[in-house]
Amino acid sequence: MLTGMAARDETIIDAGGRDVRVSSPGKVYFPEHDGHPAITKLDVVMYYQQVAGAALRGLRERPTVMKRWVDGITGEFFFQKRVPKNAPEWLQTATVTFPSGRSATELVCTEQAHLAWANNLGVIDFNPWPVRRGDLDHPDELRVDLDPSPDATWADVRDVAMVVRDVLADHGMVGYPKTSGSRGIHVYVRIVADHDFTEVRRAALALAREVERRVPAQATSKWWKEERSGVFLDYNQNARDRTVASVCSVRPVPGAWVSMPLSWAQVPECELGDFTLRNVPALLAADGDPHATIDDEAFDLAPLLDLARRDEEEGLGDAPWPPHFRKQRGEGPRVQPSRARRSPDG
Repeated sequence: MLTGMAARDETIIDAGGRDVRVSSPGKVYFPEHDGHPAITKLDVVMYYQQVAGAALRGLRERPTVMKRWVDGITGEFFFQKRVPKNAPEWLQTATVTFPSGRSATELVCTEQAHLAWANNLGVIDFNPWPVRRGDLDHPDELRVDLDPSPDATWADVRDVAMVVRDVLADHGMVGYPKTSGSRGIHVYVRIVADHDFTEVRRAALALAREVERRVPAQATSKWWKEERSGVFLDYNQNARDRTVASVCSVRPVPGAWVSMPLSWAQVPECELGDFTLRNVPALLAADGDPHATIDDEAFDLAPLLDLARRDEEEGLGDAPWPPHFRKQRGEGPRVQPSRARRSPDG
């Protein structure tokens, strides 16, 4: 709720019972688009206050990278992993360790004021880790990221998402889909937090390969872009220090698309651009949050790890990791296939 102007260039809002200062509230974060007026910093702040219940369900207790667009989406952004020293005393944090061995104290959103504080710094979309603050080494969330290649259509993305649902069901698991807010779909699964990042990624790779087996014309688990066709299931989003935009995040694209939580019944009919900062609060208020039950049950990862074991016994070794990770046991050459095929003399 807007409580008034503290000065010409700042506003104080009531964010869940805390007063939070918003500087330059009229700063344009999203320019005019498709007949719609520009979206300001204050518009973004108030959007997150309206959807805080659903947004915090995905963020609560999770270390979160701050992706800052201080001049809005037409400017440059930067990632800030460390909370500034002048942060308010009521802010929540967690200290995480990266694959390099370095560490950082990151934001942990547990209440509405934390959202507003981050929005004021230029955070438009939130990018949390798949772990909770109480156990930073064992994810409680398996993430399936469907990333379409240039030749894939939005219909392909939706079709592959439904196959993901079936593969999960066949292994005793329930997934919760959402739009990525761009061209893809994410599926989240709450899992028992008793496996490390390496094992969760291993399970995600096995799932990706099984989906590829079922719909090889539409889905791929191939890491190298030159080998991909269709919808890529990015298993590496489950590696340590990899993050994706959270539920209800506004994405920095024209039109202010939102990463919208969906029911499985909505997936086959949803269209790109259906969900934006302008309409999502009303949709959630009218229909409820499709992810409201996501925390009711955590699933055992063992069935997917059994699938991974069978793949390995049949000769499918590890797949490539992101380039900043050290070489892993069982990983093949980390080089583009086209380069690997070249003779030494070119």
